[in-house]
Amino acid sequence: MISMEKKGSERFMSVKKPQQYDNQSIKALKGADRVRKRPAVIFGSDGLEGCEHSFFEILSNAVDEAREGHGSRIITTVYRDRSLSVEDFGRGVPLGWNETEGRWNWDLIYCELYAGGKYDNNSEASAYEYSLGLNGLGACATQYSSEYMEVHSYDGTTERTIRFRKGEVDGELEERSLSRKEAGRTGTVVHWKPDLEVFTDVSIPVAFFEDLLRRQSVVNAGITFILRAEQEDGSFSENTYCYANGITDYLSELVGENSLTLPVAWHMEAKGRDREDKPEYKLKADIAFCFSNTVSLLEYYHNSSFLEHGGSPDKAVRLAFLYAIDKHLKTNNLYSKNESKITFNDIADCLALVINSFSTMTSYENQTKKAINNPFICDALNAFLRKQLEIYFIENPKDAEQIAKQVLVNKRSRESAEKARGDFKKKLAGAIDVSNRVEKFVNCRSKDPTRAELYIVEGDSALTSCKLGRDAEFQAIIPVRGKTLNCLKCDYARIFKSDIIVDLLRVIGCGVEVKGKAKSDINAFDLSSLRWSKIIICTDADEDGFQIRTLLLTLFYRLLPTLLAEHRVFIAESPLFEITTKDQTLFAYDEFEKAEILKKLGNRKYTLQRSKGLGENEPGMMWQTTMNPETRRLISVSPADAAMTDRMFDTLLGDNLPARKQFITEHGSEYMKDIDV
Repeated sequence: MISMEKKGSERFMSVKKPQQYDNQSIKALKGADRVRKRPAVIFGSDGLEGCEHSFFEILSNAVDEAREGHGSRIITTVYRDRSLSVEDFGRGVPLGWNETEGRWNWDLIYCELYAGGKYDNNSEASAYEYSLGLNGLGACATQYSSEYMEVHSYDGTTERTIRFRKGEVDGELEERSLSRKEAGRTGTVVHWKPDLEVFTDVSIPVAFFEDLLRRQSVVNAGITFILRAEQEDGSFSENTYCYANGITDYLSELVGENSLTLPVAWHMEAKGRDREDKPEYKLKADIAFCFSNTVSLLEYYHNSSFLEHGGSPDKAVRLAFLYAIDKHLKTNNLYSKNESKITFNDIADCLALVINSFSTMTSYENQTKKAINNPFICDALNAFLRKQLEIYFIENPKDAEQIAKQVLVNKRSRESAEKARGDFKKKLAGAIDVSNRVEKFVNCRSKDPTRAELYIVEGDSALTSCKLGRDAEFQAIIPVRGKTLNCLKCDYARIFKSDIIVDLLRVIGCGVEVKGKAKSDINAFDLSSLRWSKIIICTDADEDGFQIRTLLLTLFYRLLPTLLAEHRVFIAESPLFEITTKDQTLFAYDEFEKAEILKKLGNRKYTLQRSKGLGENEPGMMWQTTMNPETRRLISVSPADAAMTDRMFDTLLGDNLPARKQFITEHGSEYMKDIDV
């Protein structure tokens, strides 16, 4: 049976005429449309990330020139109109006539996908040995995706210029002789503007350029990267990035002076094949690492590209370090009887390592170059690291002992935390019903998570008042018995043993967010499983109430920060004063409101008293002041400034005792009137 409403909608439903699918249905994208209509195929995304990668493609060509010894500076300029410029001081991109191909080189490089000068890197006659550019796609794809592009090439005597607009050439190749003042200038300047018709967002933040150029300076020792950013007044800010000793200086900067072991630097070179029938190629790599209790880091770079997803180098590191440290533990009888083997995560928790490798043949996972999968690179690095680590442990017995102890501490802490989380997970599992009750939790009738509210109240007396004063249709209540743990000063094992906290998390229903070394499947936080539209903290307006409220907020900050960010946590304001006249009772929430009310009452008789605790309030008053959505006052709790919030929680409730003493010294006098003495 079809309802009348459905019939009505069907009357206006358009029927699309089926189209034929035959030999004429197949189309091929040509020219610039190959990129402009499908930018994500080349750049990995048609959004901001793809736009950022298009910049990296142009920068890569400048880096390749500098790595071959042609120029030692690269200048990036970011303009306010979102256009970009990259200038190098290399040999100058060839733009002239190519006899072999029978075409202009500007046409090959900037208008032809899969055309470039880096296909023969493995041959002795190649112009590039270890290059970041590889596929002959980047320069052309970036030109195709630009609103406009200008390329200036200098070879010491002549400047050649070619222009493009919307992926098409705009004019002919221009040539001019360099003036006497310019004579000897070499290099390439590419100025272009990413097209908003191609990318959904072209507003690349300056922080992206800062991070990228810093990383490039790390892995290209001695090359200077300069970032110029246009300011509102037309001037340019300028930052310079250069690491004379590359990854060694970078690692030392990161770990500081408090590492468990001093940084170690190794260099390797090898030749090999990915398969017996494949050509032989060259590999070289620099490895820098140390062990630290404060810094945990694994970074891999190949041919200057940051391997965000690792691939072959990451696999080699995991195999080699796990093998070498496990062997050392077994050889020296450092495992307890029947103790399980360490995992790589136990090592990674205290390992800071950077690998910068280069090869004349590279197999990237895709054009975005965030991982490589060359089997030979993995095997060569694995073998080298195993051998070097074995020698290192023999030659540095004190360091080896420190490393072994720390890895075992990490392992045993992990196992203890996993057991605690396993017990906690069992407690959280299952629905709250007659057979699986939370003590003194008073549920509401509504199961609608967009309407239901949860009140967290202070103690059993407040529970009674709130229970009688609530709307049982959509308002549930759970009391907290006494003061909860300070979740910033307790480890997860102790937190998860607290019945009060476990019961509260079960009632909230969306899991828990566990960060850091204790992370595992227990932290399967799911916001969609949250049972409440609002979680309302309701405590007395006195010192004890403020302390309980603060501890509850600390719990949310540590275990459920997303609920704060999503504005799901509220504080119910309790009135400080009751002002009663002959025919009404008024409530004031602070001294200012009290004065305003008394002013309005004028000469009318009234009685004034401090409000009672929640447990002493009449149900009607509870409904009017705290629970009625029309009259109550709720304060939304959210971290407006994440860094400031983190700092204040750490200062006032964490383990940072010196900061707490300093805060009390500087601000203690401001709170003298509130001290409960």
